[in-house]
Amino acid sequence: MALPVAPSEPFLDDPWSCIRVVRCLEVGRVQVEPSRVVAIYTLVGDHGTSSIDLVYRYEQQVFDPDDPVSRNLASMIVAQVALNYGLFCEEIRFRGLYDATDRKFLREMTENTAREITVKKFLEPNPFLRGQAATLPVVRRPRYSWARLRFQGPATPIPSGGAWPRDGKRHAVLSSGGKESLLTFGLLREIGRETYPVFVNESGRHWLSALNGYRHLAAHHPGTMRVWTNCDRVFNWFLRHLPFVRKDFADIRSDAYPIRLWTVAVFLFGALPLLRQHRIGRISIGDEYDTSRRVRASGIPHYDGLYDQSRYFDEALTRYYGKKGWGVRQFSLLRSLSEILVQKTLAERYPDLFEHQVSCHATHSEEERVYPCGRCEKCRRIVGMLVAMNLDPRVCGYTQPQIEACLLALTTRGIHQEEEGSQHLAYLLGSRGKITSEASGLPVPKARPEVMKLRFTALRPPWDDLPLDVATSVYPILMEHAEGAVRRIGGRWTTFNPLAGEAE
Repeated sequence: MALPVAPSEPFLDDPWSCIRVVRCLEVGRVQVEPSRVVAIYTLVGDHGTSSIDLVYRYEQQVFDPDDPVSRNLASMIVAQVALNYGLFCEEIRFRGLYDATDRKFLREMTENTAREITVKKFLEPNPFLRGQAATLPVVRRPRYSWARLRFQGPATPIPSGGAWPRDGKRHAVLSSGGKESLLTFGLLREIGRETYPVFVNESGRHWLSALNGYRHLAAHHPGTMRVWTNCDRVFNWFLRHLPFVRKDFADIRSDAYPIRLWTVAVFLFGALPLLRQHRIGRISIGDEYDTSRRVRASGIPHYDGLYDQSRYFDEALTRYYGKKGWGVRQFSLLRSLSEILVQKTLAERYPDLFEHQVSCHATHSEEERVYPCGRCEKCRRIVGMLVAMNLDPRVCGYTQPQIEACLLALTTRGIHQEEEGSQHLAYLLGSRGKITSEASGLPVPKARPEVMKLRFTALRPPWDDLPLDVATSVYPILMEHAEGAVRRIGGRWTTFNPLAGEAE
């Protein structure tokens, strides 16, 4: 149903003015050390000034404080958190070393993120909001970010030497301990690539979700690396200064963040110094088929809140790296797989990795292992998929009572998954007698065989998404676990051979 649309009005009469509460957010005084970068985030509002340090810390020396290339990269790392706040600030000021390419990228991504947040956090139900902000009308605008981006100093080109030496056979994997990054690592390991799992260690409890995977890979794979950051503390610091966000936001059980949507880049840019240090030419992010969406909400085009997980994000970042002279290529090996096919492939092919999977943000630790909570939406989704495929959730830490509780909750509360995937999951669980036909939380069971196949669009050959040498090695492996491959032509799924590139 379309939302009510309000006409565009001057700022003083604009109902959206209630969320523009920050006069200036400054990202400044970037301090670069050999293994650490620090920037002071300062917020200026009607009730005073508040500051916090944003920190990234490395286990090896990755910066030369006297090198402008190092200082430029450090400036871009610490800038990413601020891109979430274009809707709320009159001005965002960056004090660091930024060239024209950086400034263009930051402006474009601030605007894109503001539009995504407008739709996904304010025009859709959001349990974290209160007051007028929770009932804002649609206002279609030529631009959605309110903030003016200011940069201290001229847009000085980075001196020669900004290009990175790199090796296209070396791959970094942005790692989280979840099924996607573990499967990505397993695939690259199997095809013989020099692989570097990079874990970004947030200072809060989210790190627990990654700990099993990190400990296993760090003990058995010498390329494993870690970056520590307190970005989660900075996110929460900013939230506490927004009067329209509920003060008890930390206690609200939700599978989404209160207002931010530019998150992957906060981790991704933090990993880049390690790519530079080790001459790594490629970085893989574990994103699936259903994260590349272009949709509209009451006439506002957007990416369904998934831009930083989409192929459009990968392509934009790859272009940015190229313009900077870094030459890194960013992609996902899993773009043609559904979530259930990712889970199936990991469990069947790499059981040594599957047992360390944690896909839960309410984890707890016992002795030397982290365990899932067995109560959240992610847990019931994982348990449902594993049971549907006759795989044992106990392998990755679920107890039998948790498995039974997850299946019961699945039938009443449902899951967040592409519609085709949920329909096929309900069909598989029902056909195996694991749920009843009266399950109100899931869609009507329906066989959607394409969900278990590799899916491609008609306009893009499969090797467009991956380097050719990777595609020709990885797709044969994936086809051993998929039930074929298809591409979308004329609104129908057509059988397709991704290796030959021809319809059958």
